[in-house]
Amino acid sequence: MRPSPALQFKTTARDPASRARCGILRTPHSEVETPVFMPVGTQGTVKAMTQEELERLDFRIILCNTYHLYLRPGHERVAQAGGLHRFIAWRRSILTDSGGFQVFSLQALRRVYEDGVEFRSHIDGSTHFLTPERAVEVQNALGADIIMAFDECPPNPCSWQQAQAAMERTHRWAIRCLQTHRTDQALFGIAQGSVYEDLREQSARFISDLDFPGVAIGGVAVGEEKTEIRRIVAFTTPLLPEEKPRYLMGVGEPDDILHAVACGVDMFDCVLPTRLARNAAMMTRRGRVNLRNARFADDFDPADPECDCPVCQRYPAAYIRHLFNAREILAARLATYHNLYFYQKFMNDIRQAIRAGNLEQFTRAFLQNYLPAEDRVSREE
Repeated sequence: MRPSPALQFKTTARDPASRARCGILRTPHSEVETPVFMPVGTQGTVKAMTQEELERLDFRIILCNTYHLYLRPGHERVAQAGGLHRFIAWRRSILTDSGGFQVFSLQALRRVYEDGVEFRSHIDGSTHFLTPERAVEVQNALGADIIMAFDECPPNPCSWQQAQAAMERTHRWAIRCLQTHRTDQALFGIAQGSVYEDLREQSARFISDLDFPGVAIGGVAVGEEKTEIRRIVAFTTPLLPEEKPRYLMGVGEPDDILHAVACGVDMFDCVLPTRLARNAAMMTRRGRVNLRNARFADDFDPADPECDCPVCQRYPAAYIRHLFNAREILAARLATYHNLYFYQKFMNDIRQAIRAGNLEQFTRAFLQNYLPAEDRVSREE
């Protein structure tokens, strides 16, 4: 498969002490600086945020979920609206996942066959059959800039034999996705292999040889310990094509992002900042804070005194805590805005550190403040 004419990727800077790099990812809708964090807009919305607010924060790419949009409102309706960009009023880039992870997380609601996966909708119990061909067709209809091949994500833990079977099926499905794909959308492949390095190497090489315009590392952060996640990321990333964007799916803890960036990963997504925000947790350079904690009841300073976002510039922690206790919608909106601002500034600082050639120093300083002392040694390994 030749590189998608609608996607270009160029490395612009490298860190001398690691594999970290900065780059420019160009799609028909925006120019994205990497390493980049993509907020998750599962059902066409980054929860609690408007598209104008995302633009104000200068996010240039978001992720939407094929499984959820296929079930509701339906990809045909989105296509009738002119595609996902027009339907959700988002002018910048969109990546859609294939729906594979959501389908395989259903467990009791699905059955895996060689042709595809039969599953029951979590909404109304209706039965559906998703194949690699169907996953590509749905994503073609949605019209995202970057779309993902349909893969089988094995559970954790799983045996070597189970992981091998899922990997080999992922490879066969990747070929079928390529044979079905007919648009200029950039179709990324996904390398699997669970926690087994021999399978990871086999999958990374197989998927890379198919010449997708980008490659993702899938099947991590599905229940493994941090040390296992990092071992697999460090092992797999150097096996992926140097000239193409590398995407680590579903990983979003700041310390994990720093580790993966040093390994050479370019793209990240995770529901973490928005999910935490809805549960009264705000990200700060000194770690997460839980606004439900009684100590914030009389805290009339910002939840993050070091933050210059509009939320921290205006609203005291005690007020946001009160909003959560009163179950006011504004609570989730304010906390989400702050958390996404935190991630955007965090990624910008990472890019600046790479360009300056001091990512290692930046990482040490960040973790010194962000992680509890008892976690610092194990997470830096």
